Amino acid sequence: MRKRIFEIIEASKDGDKLSAVYDMFMMAAIIASLVPLGFKTETLPLRVIDKVCVVIFIVDYLLRWFTADYKFSRRDVTGFVKYPISFMAIVDLISILPSVTALNSGFKVLRVLRMFRALRVLRVMKFARYSKSIRIIANVFKKSKSPLVAVGTLAAAYVIVSALIIINVESDSFRNFFDALYWATVSLTTMGYGDIYPVTTIGRLVTMVSSAFGIAIVALPAGIITAGYMDEINSNKEE
Repeated sequence: MRKRIFEIIEASKDGDKLSAVYDMFMMAAIIASLVPLGFKTETLPLRVIDKVCVVIFIVDYLLRWFTADYKFSRRDVTGFVKYPISFMAIVDLISILPSVTALNSGFKVLRVLRMFRALRVLRVMKFARYSKSIRIIANVFKKSKSPLVAVGTLAAAYVIVSALIIINVESDSFRNFFDALYWATVSLTTMGYGDIYPVTTIGRLVTMVSSAFGIAIVALPAGIITAGYMDEINSNKEE
């Protein structure tokens, strides 16, 4: 029985209609749970939606924990210990806790978590379990981890260096190093909000160079992800 429950709650495989129905049901629950976040005030219908959805997520979490030994290669008690500290289990727990505190307002220790209402948006990450498209993208990032980390390191170094340069040549326009980091990040992505900007000739030259190099740096991860995505699509077609 536990094995069948595990097969149902995991991502559906070809031919398993019950598992496919469960996936669709959970995706609908995830979407419904995000609806209350679009409103500033909590009305009765919104509270009902949130309570129903959080009960569904709690049941799903407990079922996954109940069948955790089937998820790991070693089918013993270690699976029940590993599951709560796995990435998706932590995402599930963090997205559940803010709503649980609203349901159990008597626990004063947990009331502090109400300020983390926005953490409910993490529920959208639960789509990774049920959406084939998201799983493909996740595999692309996993396989392209090394080049993406290299590009990310290059971008971070570029932002820091640009910030150090601009805060020294434009000390009057930038109050602190965080403002310089903000400007460097915005310039790297060529967004240019205009709230912080250099006014001297040297500062503007630095901005021009920063924006030009920013285009090249931003284009690198896009190319890596696109190439990885095409490889993953072709690999799935061959399978």
